[in-house]
Amino acid sequence: MGNSYAGQLRTTRFEEVLHNSIEASLRSNTVVPRPVFSQLYLETEQPLAHDGRTENDDEDDEDGSESNSPPVPYLMKPPPEGCCTTDGFCQAGRDLRLSSLASDPLDVPPEFMLVGVKSPSLPDNLLVCAVDRRFLPDERGRNALLGFSGNCMGCGEKGFRYFTEFSNHINLKLSTQPKKQKHLKYHLYRNNQGMLVKGAPISWRGNGTHANAAPPKKRHKGWSPESSSSSLPESTVKTPPSSVALSTSAPSSVSNPSYSASLLYVFLLYLIYTGHGPLPQLTGNVSEVLVSSLLQSCYLSSQTLPRVYQHYGPSPIQPLSTEMQILLTVYYLVQLGPDQVPLIEDLEQIFMRSWRESHLSEIRQYQQPQTPGTQGRHYGIETQQPLTPSQLPWLAQLAASSCGEGVVVLGEDVGSLTQGLQQTFTRLMEGRLENTNYVVIIVTAPGQETQSCVVVTGKHQCRALAESMFSPSEGLKEINHQLSTGVAQDLIHYCNSLGQDGDIDSLLDSASVDSNEPSPFSNSQESYDVSCVCMCVEYSVEWREVRPIQLAVARKLLSHVCAIADSSTQNLDLGSFDRVSFLILVPPSEVTFQQTVLHLWSSGVLQELGSLDQECASQNEAERYVVKMDQRAQTRIDSLIQEAHSNSYTLYILVHDHAHWDISSASYCSSDSGLGLVDQLLNSRQVRDSTNILILHVTSFPFALQTQCTRISPYNEIHWPSAFSNDVDLYHERTRYFGVSELLESTRSGSSLPLMRYDSSFESMVSTLEERFPKLHSAVIRTTVLIQHYCVALMAVSGRISGSHYLHKHTSVETMEIVQSLLTAAQQCPAHHGHMVLLRIPSLALAAWAHRRLSRVRGQLGLEESFEIILGNPKEALNIGQNFIDQIKTWLKIQDADWIPRTYLELEALPCILILSGAEPLGESLPRSLKYCDLRVISCSYLQRTTLEQELGLAAYLVKAESRPPHNPGPGSDLLESDAEKLSSTDNEEEEGQENVQSQPHRPPPSQSRRQHSKSTSSGSLSPQASSPHLSCSWTRGVSRPPSLLLPRALHDIITASDGSGLPRCTSFLPHMSVAWASSFRPLLSKMMTCTEQSLYYRQWTIPRPYHMDSSNRTEGRNDNFHPRRLLLSGPPQVGKTRAYLHFLGILSRMLIRLMEVDIYDEEDINYSQYIWVQYHPPNAPWPNPDIMKTMPFDYNIHDPKYDDISSVYCPGYKPSAEGNPVRQEDVYLRRRTSRIKLSKYAAYNTYHHCEQCHQYLGFNPRYQMYESTLHAFTFTHLLLGEEIQLYFIIPKSKEHYFSFSQQGGQLESMRLPLTSDWNPDCIKSPIFTPTTGRHEHGLFNLYHAMDGASHLHILVVKEYEMAVYKKYWPNHIMLVLPTVFNGAGIGAAHFLIKELSYHNLELERSRRLEGGGPAGDVWPFVILADDSCVMWNAVDLDHAVSLKQVLQHMEACPDLAHYGVCGIRKWNSRVVTGNKQQEPFSRGHLHDFLLLNVDRSQNVQYDQNRFTCHDVDFTLRLHSAGLLVCRFNSFSVMKKQIAIGGYRTFIIKTKMTDVPTSVGPSQYICAPDSKHLFLATPAQLLLEKYLQHTSQKLFPLSTKNYTHPVLSVDCYLNLGPEVTVCFVSSRPHSVNISTTGLLFSGLLLCFADAFVTPGFLKKFAFLKGATLCVISADRSSLRQTVGRLELEEEWRFRLSDEFQTANAKEDRPLFFLTGKHI
Repeated sequence: MGNSYAGQLRTTRFEEVLHNSIEASLRSNTVVPRPVFSQLYLETEQPLAHDGRTENDDEDDEDGSESNSPPVPYLMKPPPEGCCTTDGFCQAGRDLRLSSLASDPLDVPPEFMLVGVKSPSLPDNLLVCAVDRRFLPDERGRNALLGFSGNCMGCGEKGFRYFTEFSNHINLKLSTQPKKQKHLKYHLYRNNQGMLVKGAPISWRGNGTHANAAPPKKRHKGWSPESSSSSLPESTVKTPPSSVALSTSAPSSVSNPSYSASLLYVFLLYLIYTGHGPLPQLTGNVSEVLVSSLLQSCYLSSQTLPRVYQHYGPSPIQPLSTEMQILLTVYYLVQLGPDQVPLIEDLEQIFMRSWRESHLSEIRQYQQPQTPGTQGRHYGIETQQPLTPSQLPWLAQLAASSCGEGVVVLGEDVGSLTQGLQQTFTRLMEGRLENTNYVVIIVTAPGQETQSCVVVTGKHQCRALAESMFSPSEGLKEINHQLSTGVAQDLIHYCNSLGQDGDIDSLLDSASVDSNEPSPFSNSQESYDVSCVCMCVEYSVEWREVRPIQLAVARKLLSHVCAIADSSTQNLDLGSFDRVSFLILVPPSEVTFQQTVLHLWSSGVLQELGSLDQECASQNEAERYVVKMDQRAQTRIDSLIQEAHSNSYTLYILVHDHAHWDISSASYCSSDSGLGLVDQLLNSRQVRDSTNILILHVTSFPFALQTQCTRISPYNEIHWPSAFSNDVDLYHERTRYFGVSELLESTRSGSSLPLMRYDSSFESMVSTLEERFPKLHSAVIRTTVLIQHYCVALMAVSGRISGSHYLHKHTSVETMEIVQSLLTAAQQCPAHHGHMVLLRIPSLALAAWAHRRLSRVRGQLGLEESFEIILGNPKEALNIGQNFIDQIKTWLKIQDADWIPRTYLELEALPCILILSGAEPLGESLPRSLKYCDLRVISCSYLQRTTLEQELGLAAYLVKAESRPPHNPGPGSDLLESDAEKLSSTDNEEEEGQENVQSQPHRPPPSQSRRQHSKSTSSGSLSPQASSPHLSCSWTRGVSRPPSLLLPRALHDIITASDGSGLPRCTSFLPHMSVAWASSFRPLLSKMMTCTEQSLYYRQWTIPRPYHMDSSNRTEGRNDNFHPRRLLLSGPPQVGKTRAYLHFLGILSRMLIRLMEVDIYDEEDINYSQYIWVQYHPPNAPWPNPDIMKTMPFDYNIHDPKYDDISSVYCPGYKPSAEGNPVRQEDVYLRRRTSRIKLSKYAAYNTYHHCEQCHQYLGFNPRYQMYESTLHAFTFTHLLLGEEIQLYFIIPKSKEHYFSFSQQGGQLESMRLPLTSDWNPDCIKSPIFTPTTGRHEHGLFNLYHAMDGASHLHILVVKEYEMAVYKKYWPNHIMLVLPTVFNGAGIGAAHFLIKELSYHNLELERSRRLEGGGPAGDVWPFVILADDSCVMWNAVDLDHAVSLKQVLQHMEACPDLAHYGVCGIRKWNSRVVTGNKQQEPFSRGHLHDFLLLNVDRSQNVQYDQNRFTCHDVDFTLRLHSAGLLVCRFNSFSVMKKQIAIGGYRTFIIKTKMTDVPTSVGPSQYICAPDSKHLFLATPAQLLLEKYLQHTSQKLFPLSTKNYTHPVLSVDCYLNLGPEVTVCFVSSRPHSVNISTTGLLFSGLLLCFADAFVTPGFLKKFAFLKGATLCVISADRSSLRQTVGRLELEEEWRFRLSDEFQTANAKEDRPLFFLTGKHI
């Protein structure tokens, strides 16, 4: 009713709602015409001829007047100067003739049709135009919307809204009023030849005798569905009272009735069950009657039960009956006050409460009962028996009798709606409804469905409801029309008069004549004392400061982005981005644009993101990152999309600020409207499909983005948190947000003047003038009165008018207070600090008039230096007088001569009146010096939550928390702000509402409470620091107090009222005009709802209208269609969202840099004490020389810092440092020194990396299905194991070309190897084997970038029980699955099998080559053994990253590579001296982590399959002793990433009884044989190695810290702990061993001594007396045999108690060892 949604649509919605109401509600299907309902609107019909047409109604008689009336003269508007006026051409000079355009391709928008226009000047041709099909009739001549919407097909101009305007554009040159029915004559279509030809005539009249079925004319031509014989004679037509209709004297002169302000409304009550009983057709001056179907829609929605009730079996639940709805409507109308306007939301809630109460027991299982009680009275009508139609009229009349004549019910003697309406208008003409606001007509004829309608006759109600039919843009257009045509001049002249006191202009003229001396309020520069500034307040700029709550919100944003990246959908791969770029989209407001630029420039984000190399000297650099959403935005966004496509490693953030502003669908908006750009640009396929573009919507009012078709996942919403909980400052903010809920609290404080109030004097004067000027828009009247009040107040306060005391009665107390405060504040302050007064005037035309008027009055009063008057036009920059600019520059200490303020925030403390125009605020932040927010002019017609809250949000404020009394709990934050996790209201103390400074001056707070106070959209406003606050400066006192708010009374009453849930009534309103409620059967918002619950509420109960951009976001069979990379940040107005998301951009950039960095082990090499370097090779030698390498001594010392806790290997000539290596604890991954290094483009990655280049590499190959791989068994025999070894290969289809298979059966035969002579620049010859365990997610197996795209064979070696999980994460990798017996084995077993398999495969490949006729020995014999944590490779001399491809190809290209048994590279550390050309490029020594192994040359040296630790040290020592060359390329280094998860160094010692790891000490790893001991479920070899590592100082006491007397270890290296030195010797013949002459050993270690160890061999070595012997064997029998065979008892003493075993059960095959002492 009041909130007419139909009147708030796009520019065509007004005609559409009028047409829909007439066509759907007033048209009758009967052929015989019926009597007309009213003499007032009836004109005698002409008798019908035999063909159904009127006798004098020829084809062209469509001018809108009766046939017996003279034609209306029409004066065509003269064409613009210089335009084309040729017939058949448009004013742009483009040909429109059908004969010329027949073969041209024409761009016809969707829902438009090509139509032939008949031109009087071209009788033999048609003009081509495109018309919206909704404004054309169907084939039966029906269902055409009133109005027009068309495009010119010549010049392409679109969006003609009036046919008059369009006819001028296409040069029709008419002498009569343009009519679309007269000139749009034919449909056009293309024939088989593709030519555009004339088609069927447009059926404007219908066919045959159904002529009266045509739509009603826009104006007053008669159209009656019933017989003309029933029509009333013309003599009975009377003129209604002027209070009822507007244009009764000359109805035919109304040129545009769709936009005329009508005072008569007919609301149709359509019955839901039958769909019959339509209202009779209106005839006569129908332009003065508007028909709305809003109430009908309410009835329909209230009778449409949700599915949960419809499908409840034989449920007794029924909707409200028609009779009950009508009766409740009467009850509702009766209780309305004389000045109140009916609201459809209230009536809908009444229906729902009545329905719930009547079915309480049935619906309890579905829905909690609602607490009754709303505005006015309770409407629950308990009816045991259903209300019958016969009871309805008298019950309704009984209800209406309680309000006198306010509501009249016609029902008992009314036989039809026609009769009821006839009676109504008869009473209107007779003046019997002067005191009646509503007439309810009820028809309850026996045997027929109940019919009803409501006629609104109250003047105030009619005006309000008529204006609510306009959309906001249409309302502003109507205001502009009234101002431009001069119809408002009478009002202005009337308001200019002060009755007996003269008029304003004459008084001003007298004031200006007498004003020869400066005004007492003038702030001239002569009186300006700069020295007083410091006495008052000192300014400081604090843009860079981020409040803690903003930091928390930024982190919440970051966590949501990380959650998207961490999800399994792979919609965002943060690991693939190395930088952040962004673009901030703001509404088309110049101030908002400059405000965002200022925040961005001062935030330091551009410097942090690397966009600026140094501190930005001007804001111009920041303007490149902010764009206004106007027509130029498309170029900027298109450029960003192209940049995003070409920079896949950059993450682009599109920040859509003030996101609720433009949510229009692009398909419903014309290109010149400025709307629909967000839908066109941000919802485009290019943005949606770009995986490196993330959209962040930022808004204070997210409701319109939270519908059933939203594109934003509820999990991607971030709500501004509450800063206080139970009066505890959670973020140590020292400020409290003062928003809408706090304003509401101030109205309930009781004793003090509330901060939000209305002006009763102003409202009274407006009401009087609305009756006097019924044709004017209420905004025109309210603005004129408001400006008159300000002008009179200025005159009264200025003292320039003699005897000005009498002027007070011509303004209001509130206005006088505002003006007096404005003028006196700057006068009292020595620095001339003042306040801002905000006048909110949505119409730009009215705002410009108000600015001119106030400026003129200010000038005539001589107050130009006292305060500034600023016109806030969103499309224009600020315009401030130079003297005020100089003042601001002095306050801010700005030296730049060209500086001017560009934002309202920079107007801090400037005394000014800001006239803010625009249909709605566009995100402009206001300074803290805002003291009064005057909203008395804003419209009361558009009652949506977003509309109301964004106007009230202008007064939002951040107040100092310290300034509040300690006992005051502070204002709460409820649902209106969407800023709290719990929407609650708390009591507001009176101090917050003390705004009347004349009666209750506010006590200034302590100076500390005002320090660094900020209030802006991004918290970075100019902040005063009151070092010595001047008590007379009211601005200094007022910066910690929120502004006062003046509202229209109608809005004030709505906002301050509460609904049934205790929330303000406006929260239950429709959230936005672009959405609709999904059902009337929705619960009310709850006061205890969190912001998340509120979002879910709107997502469930609102649906987008067709012109909403999300209306097309539907997917068949899905309830949601969320964009995966779209976030929504919502927070209350002026709370600091801009600064929060700017900080988010900064920490996101830092996080991406952090993601591009890894922790690299950065430790200096160990055991280099007193080591003397000798240069063997030239420093720049690319490859080693085998002859030189043989002369180089083998370095027995272990230099890898990961082995600083193991036994050192004895090396002659080496003297360890006195300190030795520091002893580290076990499992110290996180204690080792690391450095953060940025990943190079040649890095290896784990499974979290998903860049586009890696898709095929990782298994996203379109030729093959993911996980499409086969399992192949491979069996070979090995003598050491004594049995066949069966391995399994998992080979993806895409990798099968690396293997050879048998022709019969496809059995795996071998892995293909290249020839030594083969060379391919894009290929690596050596197969890469990576043993891994426990690192299916974190292992660095993605070598695509490391290999720089080169082809390579990479095989993951996994344990059997981990096969499935590795296959899941790496579907396109080849897996080598170890046998089951090795599930518990260590890294030694993996390397043992890799080496033996590789040699066996080498032999197979040689045989295959021989069979093919090729050379057998030419097969490439090298394989690579790589650790799964190798992440990057470096060139040491250049100190930069190189690809693994470059490293391997360089090593593989070594001319004498076949001479080496194994090659490797050094370990990276940051302390390696780079550029030292004297460093030896190659060395012989231990190799770790990354090996190039010659499986042919090292055939006879195997890895120890049983080893868990130090296997590489053991292997290198045995390889060297076998005479094989070991070479390390010192020019390359490998970086190892710290991975604290998994790996072969992760050992778990647990007991046999439980799988839970227990605290078991090393002493419990062994026990005496046959003893009762706690057995451990750990491999025996691991227990032995760990025991020797931790207890060797007890086992070998003479060896502890005794480097010169090491322990002799034969044929193996075992770690005996860092305090014991081990001397390795090999018993093999011809072995290379160190010289032990003269060396006394402190111990002997014999581990699994084989036949090469003989008594004679042992006799070569000398031992200290008391040296320890340790003999290790697999069982007790072999242990004794070894002692006997080696004749150990001759020199060693043994005791029975010196025999031990590992703490394993017998079935776990423990190891045994025996100790003894040298004699």
